[in-house]
Amino acid sequence: MALEKDFFRQVMGQFTTGVTVATTCGNGRATGLTVSAFTSVSLDPPLVLICVDLRSNVLAHFRESGIFAVNILTNRQEALSRCFATMSEERYMHFCNADYHVAATGAPILDGVLAFVDARIIAEYPGGDHAIFLGQVEAMGTDGEVVFATEAGKRNSALTAYLLSKDYQRPSLAAYYDEDFE
Repeated sequence: MALEKDFFRQVMGQFTTGVTVATTCGNGRATGLTVSAFTSVSLDPPLVLICVDLRSNVLAHFRESGIFAVNILTNRQEALSRCFATMSEERYMHFCNADYHVAATGAPILDGVLAFVDARIIAEYPGGDHAIFLGQVEAMGTDGEVVFATEAGKRNSALTAYLLSKDYQRPSLAAYYDEDFE
């Protein structure tokens, strides 16, 4: 008996996950897509994976660059999530008008995200109608703190200076709770 694709999607949609945008730099330009298939794989070494639809217009950019960043969005970034999920000129030509910085690999880190993981692709696996990218974490950050896997990655980062600048405002968790949470 074959499973119906639409019903499978409906059933899997019941699992609540965070909203992420995976980004990379391909052909000299920032690009990305909304990704729900993201998970940590290993603590030692630190590994994460993302899944990208084989029909995606940005798949070749991930393969070419060999890097990606996973940007974990706040509840105030719904518009970014929607933009990176649609096929539009705003997404492909203007990176959804999103401001960003880079950390260790050069993959775009969106401004104001709740957290990010910056990774170098170490393997690609077939996953049905998706490509599974396994990434070794080179840098990660949350709440204004950035950790790099190597000192060289830290030296190459524009993100450290940005997080220490007066323009950076740490994302607030207060919207998720009825009480003040800072």
